[in-house]
Amino acid sequence: MPIHFDKESRVFHLSNERISYVLQLVKTGVPAHVYWGRKVKDGQLATLIPYQERSSFSPNPFAEDRTVSFDALPLEYPVYGTGDFRHPAYQVQLPNGSTITEAVYRTHRIYAGKPQLEELPATYVEQDGEATTLELDLVDEQAGLSITLIYTIFEQLDVIARSVRFANEGGGNLKLLTALSAGVDFRTSDYEMVHLAGAWANERHMQRRQLAPGLQSIGSSRGSSSHNHNPFVALLQNGADEDHGDVYGFSLVYSGNFTAQVEVEQYGTTRVTMGINPFDFSWLLEPGESFQTPEAVLVYSAEGLGGMSRTYHRLYRTRLCRGEFRDKSRPILVNNWEATYFNFNADKIEQIAKAGSELGIELFVLDDGWFGKRDKDNSSLGDWVVDRAKLPGGLDDLAQRVRNLDMQFGLWFEPEMVSPDSDLYRKNPDWCLHVPDRRRTEGRQQLILDFSRPEVCEAIRTMVADILRSAPITYVKWDMNRNMTEIGSAALPAERQRETAHRYMLGLYSVLEQLTSEFPHILFESCSGGGGRFDPGMLYYMPQTWTSDNTDAISRLHIQYGTSLVYPISSMGAHVSAVPNHQVHRMTSLEMRGLVAMSGNFGYELDLTKFTEEERTLVKQQVEQYKAFRPLAQFGDFYRLRSPFEGNEAAWMFVSEDKSEAAVFYFRVLAQPNAPFAWLRLKGLLPEADYALAGEEAEAAVYGGDHLMYAGLQVPRLTGDYQGHMWHFKRK
Repeated sequence: MPIHFDKESRVFHLSNERISYVLQLVKTGVPAHVYWGRKVKDGQLATLIPYQERSSFSPNPFAEDRTVSFDALPLEYPVYGTGDFRHPAYQVQLPNGSTITEAVYRTHRIYAGKPQLEELPATYVEQDGEATTLELDLVDEQAGLSITLIYTIFEQLDVIARSVRFANEGGGNLKLLTALSAGVDFRTSDYEMVHLAGAWANERHMQRRQLAPGLQSIGSSRGSSSHNHNPFVALLQNGADEDHGDVYGFSLVYSGNFTAQVEVEQYGTTRVTMGINPFDFSWLLEPGESFQTPEAVLVYSAEGLGGMSRTYHRLYRTRLCRGEFRDKSRPILVNNWEATYFNFNADKIEQIAKAGSELGIELFVLDDGWFGKRDKDNSSLGDWVVDRAKLPGGLDDLAQRVRNLDMQFGLWFEPEMVSPDSDLYRKNPDWCLHVPDRRRTEGRQQLILDFSRPEVCEAIRTMVADILRSAPITYVKWDMNRNMTEIGSAALPAERQRETAHRYMLGLYSVLEQLTSEFPHILFESCSGGGGRFDPGMLYYMPQTWTSDNTDAISRLHIQYGTSLVYPISSMGAHVSAVPNHQVHRMTSLEMRGLVAMSGNFGYELDLTKFTEEERTLVKQQVEQYKAFRPLAQFGDFYRLRSPFEGNEAAWMFVSEDKSEAAVFYFRVLAQPNAPFAWLRLKGLLPEADYALAGEEAEAAVYGGDHLMYAGLQVPRLTGDYQGHMWHFKRK
């Protein structure tokens, strides 16, 4: 059985064929963390927690046994106030103003399957046999507080999904001050920490550093998961690399303010906690009310970062993403944003679409500027009606013109925003996030609608749905272009104002659930100034995200490599744009731009009508080439070969699940004089199989899988800066 409870030792053992996760009830029923890692047998698991009396500065909660101190005990869901001085996973304020709680075991349930989380995105199963769940009920009777720790272990994936449900079973109000989703106490601090940091147009750069005493944390208080930090952190056993060593990953299925903390304390142990950022957060629980935390997805890998990534990729691609497009190849698109910005009309759009159709491109996406009086970015957000000056025949006419070219039609929205210069704002000035008598700080000359209010959510949902019904639209790019300020809601009482940011996320998730359910034939892509909300929460509703507003090929080597640490390639939008690049003004070849963009969901974001005949020929070849290996790129296993964060090169590859096909990409940034030969050792192939280069004479270009993985593949001589090369292998 995947979850076993030993009544005598009071040990819970969660396991599948490869991993074990163990916790134990100590003394009065305090859940302690025992083990997480490679699978171990039952037997002596109860002996893995060391007990030793510490100094008087580590208090003893049980007078009869001074070997127990919460300050040293590895706790499963720690709380501050009764002897553990490390950062807690939860804190509750009681009616008397105190914040001391002590919840202990009451009962538990073990069952097949995985529960849905109320109002929140989460991983799921399609059949109960795919996973087993433990619900561990804790109670503080004096406070009237119930806490349910929810654990799910997947049968075929090395994944533990964790979340927590709080309930007020007493007669007075309780206020949650901290309500994190998971905590794990590790017995040593001999780890490195990896996380993804950056900024707008520079997202998800891989950061790696040795743990040190004290608190090392990342997070967001911007109202979204943010460009700056991604809701992911991993601990790596010292010496672990891409392919070897123990790695422990933590990823939060949430799109709002978050924290991930790694604390090394006085006894050389390490605590990792993750969840909603407690900064500027509280949640009032009246009698009978409950609160559900977002889900934290924990992945253990004995095969380095690569093994961890492929587990996250498979889980998020197949059991987080949903809907018609989860398993469907994504279309090659052209987006008009960098081609026209706001300056377009129906004829210009049709010209670009016609050029795209002739090149084999499958989808045209009309970006910002089609609605209201939107000739620049200072007006009309919230007025989701077609600008007839630009599009006299409306969206339906334009969509039909595009479809007559044998292309699909897609549309850009920014539904969470409102321009002060808009009819919606003039009619409903209190519908934005704001605090009375305070200025309303603008970003990009826009304000944020208050999605914590049901009437706002319904109004926006209705407007968007009306547009989607008005024309044959098969793709939506859903954008969000600023961070939250003056976070307050006119609809909430004073004691609930600090709930606004989380209620906003619940409102947004509700709108997305309704729209994606009503329009299952539409492929939704998330965007927030590019990658400002590239997180698992959004992937639950939208199976892909615009990876970054920075489309420069060299910048994208770092951005896409870092993103791949957690997120499947099928979730990454990647486009060829014009040069000089509009963000960094770099000149790179069309070949290089194409190879980098083909390492994601492929598309173009430029004026196709301006191509030379030579460029048209090359783009047509790129489109044909991508179509030939598209299922492999979007749904194959991904292996990183060379890191752009460690030198002048980058390389990665895709391998089909049955090992019959592989695509390999190599990139060199700057040319070097008299450079050494470059070799790549491939990964993930069958050593006994033979692989032929697609398009080559089979007798002259057949390699053994063992040759490719152990001896390696020589990189051809490349001339000049910013060069790339691709190999496409098929098993003979």
